[in-house]
Amino acid sequence: MNKTIINTTATAAVSAKFPAKYYDRQLLESAKTRFVHAEFGQKRPIPRNSGKYVNFRRWNLFDPEAAISGLVEGETPTGQTLSQTDVEAEVKQYGAYVEVSDLLDLTAYDEVINDSAELLGEQLGTVVEWITRDAMCAGSNVQYAGGRTGRNALTSEDRLTTTEIRKAVRTLKKNKARPFCDGGRQPHFICICSPEATYDLQNDEMWKNVSTYSNSEAIYSGEIGRLFGVVFVESTEAKVFSQSVHNAVKAATTSSKTFVLKNMPTEAEKEYLSVGGNTIHIGSNEYTLDSEAPYDADTNTVKLSEAVTLAANSVVWSDDAAKSDNGNRAADVHCTLVFGKDAYGVVDLEGRGAVQLIVKPHGSSGTADPLDQRATVGAKVAAYAAVILNDLWLVRIEHTVS
Repeated sequence: MNKTIINTTATAAVSAKFPAKYYDRQLLESAKTRFVHAEFGQKRPIPRNSGKYVNFRRWNLFDPEAAISGLVEGETPTGQTLSQTDVEAEVKQYGAYVEVSDLLDLTAYDEVINDSAELLGEQLGTVVEWITRDAMCAGSNVQYAGGRTGRNALTSEDRLTTTEIRKAVRTLKKNKARPFCDGGRQPHFICICSPEATYDLQNDEMWKNVSTYSNSEAIYSGEIGRLFGVVFVESTEAKVFSQSVHNAVKAATTSSKTFVLKNMPTEAEKEYLSVGGNTIHIGSNEYTLDSEAPYDADTNTVKLSEAVTLAANSVVWSDDAAKSDNGNRAADVHCTLVFGKDAYGVVDLEGRGAVQLIVKPHGSSGTADPLDQRATVGAKVAAYAAVILNDLWLVRIEHTVS
């Protein structure tokens, strides 16, 4: 069974009531609960002082057609050339910290350090999960539930079923994906799905609950069942595509490229509307956002690439989730990942691990803190990256949920 390695370090001295090892363990336990996507990737450390990039390499298979005709007696055939496919990944750093005042130190220091370590561990553990999850969901090997041809064609009835799992298994087998065989288990593929997807899948009569497994068989953390040679592991961080924009026009416009949003935009709406060239629907018509200045955050003004006439209260919506209903509302699209061994890889810096805890007590900053008023508790992902190694060995099933 693959394990994600986490090393933690503490900087300077910390309270005697909670020594560094206690804080480190607290961070480890909090972060570990989030590692699902990161657990099953091929692990690749980068030796120190070896740069920020790592190459995953695989040999390209020879074409059987080149040898199927057989040998000619006494004649040496033309030799074949070995070739490799390289997949490059760049490691990046991530981190966060909290500041503890000297007054808080005097009144509740022990609890603050303990709780800060737990919160930072969960935060950075989630960051590692999201980085890995998003890399896995960036592949092109997509299966839309219900036989649909695209994400925005999915309806509320196109949910995860055993039929969809069987299709994904068929795809992996045809692509000669390698099964996992860790821990003495029978060969199997892995499926990572959301709790909502699990809820729908468990309504199927063919579902096999994890409680019926043999006691001698090792079970992954978070594992909830097995079916068709696939082990299911649940993650609260499974990828979900939600409709980015659902708002309205504040006031009518006539032959204008700009209009003001009626409702205070969400962060998702701001992000989507700030990307020039994105498409937006207003009522039943589709428009393109201006390529240079599509959104003004100070006035909530949206700029289109062409002048249009709009009625007040017209619905403004994006077509980036499931099929929209009559109110232009779209259901969320969940991503269920079914994959074989070595379908993707994860990278961290050898000797440092993925997550580190850094505690700097009062008095450690010298003249930068002349009255010893500030201490910090921080966590850092020293160097991490995730990348798909073989797109054919990872199937992303996109579907809605009940």
